[in-house]
Amino acid sequence: MLCRRPCPGVFLRLFATSCRRSSLHPSQPHLRTATALPTLPVAKKVPFNVSAHGRSWSDPYHWMRDTSDPDLAVLLAAENAYADAFVGSAGGGGLRAHLAAEMRARLPASTATPPQLWGPWLYYQYVPEGKEYPVLSRKLRPSSGLVGTLLDYLSGSEKEQVLLDWNEVAEKNGYVHIGSCRISPDHRFLAYTVDTSGGELFSLEVKDLLSEHVIFSSPDKGVVSLAWSGNNESLFYTVCDETLRPNQVFCKKLQSDEAGFLVFTEKDVNCCVDITSTKDFKYMTVNSNTRTSSEVFVIESDNLREGLWPIRKRVDKVQYFLEHHNGFFYILTNAPVNDTETTTEGYYLARCRAEKSLVDRWQIVTVPDSDCTIQDMDIFHDNLVLFLRKNGTPLFCSISMPIDVDVQEPKELDDLNPWFFPIPSELCSIVAGSNNDFMSSTYQLVISSPVIPDLTVDYDLRKKTFTILHQEEVTTISANLGGLGFQSNVSSIQQNMQLVKTSQNWSDLSKLFSCERVEVISHDGVSIPLVILYSWGAHCHGESPGILYGYGAYGEDLDKSWCSERLSLLSRGWVLAFADVRNQS
Repeated sequence: MLCRRPCPGVFLRLFATSCRRSSLHPSQPHLRTATALPTLPVAKKVPFNVSAHGRSWSDPYHWMRDTSDPDLAVLLAAENAYADAFVGSAGGGGLRAHLAAEMRARLPASTATPPQLWGPWLYYQYVPEGKEYPVLSRKLRPSSGLVGTLLDYLSGSEKEQVLLDWNEVAEKNGYVHIGSCRISPDHRFLAYTVDTSGGELFSLEVKDLLSEHVIFSSPDKGVVSLAWSGNNESLFYTVCDETLRPNQVFCKKLQSDEAGFLVFTEKDVNCCVDITSTKDFKYMTVNSNTRTSSEVFVIESDNLREGLWPIRKRVDKVQYFLEHHNGFFYILTNAPVNDTETTTEGYYLARCRAEKSLVDRWQIVTVPDSDCTIQDMDIFHDNLVLFLRKNGTPLFCSISMPIDVDVQEPKELDDLNPWFFPIPSELCSIVAGSNNDFMSSTYQLVISSPVIPDLTVDYDLRKKTFTILHQEEVTTISANLGGLGFQSNVSSIQQNMQLVKTSQNWSDLSKLFSCERVEVISHDGVSIPLVILYSWGAHCHGESPGILYGYGAYGEDLDKSWCSERLSLLSRGWVLAFADVRNQS
C-alpha cells in the first residue's frame, strides 16, 4: 500500500467529570464515594478574535499558544495536582493499581502475527512471554506431501530464523525504537532504522541474514524511509535536515566500502521527500510532497546510471502517486480532468506508458462516483487492489490485471468487474497487511471496530473467498463473545459482484456493548458523523459520564479500531463518542 499522509492529530474533551468505581459486574455499577479534592482549576479567559477563511470567532484560550506564559505553567501544575488527587482518592485510594491490574489481565502472555508468505519464506512477528518488544522471524515455506515434510525435517528447514530481536537491542542500549524494516528482494539482507536514545533520530543498519552480521551502519542520523533496488545491490534511503524534514536521498552500494552517495536534494522547505520501490522492484520512486501537492521522480532499478527523471512537474493543489505494472505506470491523482481549471474532489485512477517520452500522456482509467472516493491502491501481477470510501464506509476491492481500457473513454468502476471484499460491519477500521509479494493472489487485512477485536483475514483474489487467520484474544471476556457472519454491503456500487457463498464466523462484543453511528447537527447546521459506544449493562441514560474524541484535518479518519483499554471505562458506565470530519464522503 502507498503511505502518503501523516497520522491525524487527536484531542480529548471531557464533557463530564464524575467517575464510577470499578465493578466486576458492569450491569451493577457503583457510584464513587465523594472525597475532599482540591479546587477544580479553571483556565483564565482572555478576549481574542480570530479571522480565517471568511469567518470570525472568539478564542479566549488563544493565550495558551505562548508556552512561556507563567500562567500556563501554573495551570498545568494545578490540573496535574487535581488529577493526581482525584485518581488517588478514587476507589479507596487504589484505583490506579486496580486499573493497571485490569488492563494487564486482558493481555495474553505472548502475542504473534499470523505468518505471511513472501517468496519461499513465511515472515512473522511475536512478543515472547515476559518480554516487552517484538521479534521478527521467518521459516521456509513447508513442502507439500509426506516426502516433502520428511525432507524439511531432515534438512532443518522447519527451524525458525530470528532476523531482528528488539529486546536484545533494548537490553544492550537501555532503549529501542525500530522505525523501518525492509527485506531485500532476494531475502538475503535486512535493512532497518533504529533509535537507541529516545531522540527520534534514527540510524541505518544492514544485516546479512546468511552470516547474521551487521555489514553496514550509516554515519547519518535522521534516516527515515528505505527502499531496495531490484538487483539487491543498492539500498536507497532518505535523511532529514536540522528541522527533521526528510530532504535528501542517498544510495548505498553493498559491494562498496564507500558511504552512500547523494542522489537527490529537495531545497523547498515546504516539501518532504520519501523513497519507495514499485511493487515489482522495476523502478525506484522519489516522492516530494507537501500537504497539497506532489512531484514524483523515477529511476530504473537495474539501470541507475540513467539517473532520475520526472513524471510530471509540481502543480499547486495537485497530488499524484504511482505504481508500475507491465510497462505502465498506474497513477492515483486529483489532477484536473479534460484540462479543466480545478482539481477533482478526490483521487481517480489513470495510467501512462513507462517511457520518458510518454509519461506526460495520462490516460484516465476510471473516475469514481460522487459518493465514493479512492483512498489508496496496491498492485500485484494479476490484480489491482483499491481502497475506497463510500458514504464514510471503508471498502476494498480487487480488479483483474492487466486492464484493457479504451483510450478515448474512461470506464465506470463497475465496468472493471471489481470484487468487493466482504467485511463484518460498516463501522470497521481496516488496515492492510504488509502484502509484499508481487506474485501473490492473496491479500491480507487487519479488521477491527470498537466492538470487534482485531481480525487478520486473507482474501483470495482468484477464488473470491476469504479465510480468517487470527483474532486478538481478550482473556477476561472471551467467553462472552458472540459470533456473526461476514456480509457484503456494497451491492449498490457494483451490481455484478460475485457473492461469497461460504461464510465464516468471527467474535464481537455487541452483546455487551452498543456501537452505533449517528448524524449530529452542528451549531452551524452541518451534519457530523458520530460513533457512540457504551455498555448495555453499565450505562445510565442521562447520568453516565463521557469522553468525546475529536479530530480535524488532512482527510484522515479518526481511529476507531479495537482498544482493550477502553473496557475499563465502559464497564464503569462511561460513554465514548468519536466525532469524524464533517461532510465526509
